[in-house]
Amino acid sequence: MSDARALDDDDLLAPQGRVILISGASRGIGAAIARRLHADGYTLSLGARDPRAATRALGAHDPARVMTARFDALDAGSTRQWIAATIERFGRIDGLINNAGILRMVRFDGDADDGEAAMNEMWNVNVMAPFRLLRLALPHLREAGHGRIVNIASTDAKRFRDSTSSIGYVITKHAVLVLSHAAKFAGWDDGVRVTALCPGAVETELIAGLAGATPPARRMKPSTIAHTVSFLLTLPDNASVAELPMNTRLESTL
Repeated sequence: MSDARALDDDDLLAPQGRVILISGASRGIGAAIARRLHADGYTLSLGARDPRAATRALGAHDPARVMTARFDALDAGSTRQWIAATIERFGRIDGLINNAGILRMVRFDGDADDGEAAMNEMWNVNVMAPFRLLRLALPHLREAGHGRIVNIASTDAKRFRDSTSSIGYVITKHAVLVLSHAAKFAGWDDGVRVTALCPGAVETELIAGLAGATPPARRMKPSTIAHTVSFLLTLPDNASVAELPMNTRLESTL
């Protein structure tokens, strides 16, 4: 199902006819990405625990280019159903944005049982859910000819900042970085390109009240992340961006 028409005169990938999956599309970064990509002209399959909330967050849209489906990161069955429903509706998958994620505070001190429960929850949502989506979407992305994957990681995927950080969250985001590189190798020969997008603090509910986070006035807006995803989806096969850190603070290595 390779489609050379996806390349415009500047060798950038055009949005028309390309079907993009977005997980966690009902709020925050995911909703902002959905609004931006819809405005760009993409066809969207939005996954969220509450599909109606994803539709409301998207706002006015072209129903011919949008479908919503139930996606619960803790429910493997919902992943399979979402992929199958997308193929049934649109017949192809050209891109996957792994955005759904959670943050729980896990440190070496504190209650061990609570820490392990939070660690397991983050592992299942932040790592296993993207892993499942990648496994199921990769055959379709290979067939598309110019498949694109953007995994929303974090600057925490690049280092352990300080004692205010959640050890568990940092571990899961490092794992997302590894998943990204593994998917890049898995799909490279068929034109699949993968980016681990690693933003610093973004003004969403995820870090509301979080100690040690960048102050609200200096945080990125979800629309900034959406703009970046839009840009990444246009890049041709010979312009692969494996990792893209975007920081809000001065750090020597980021």
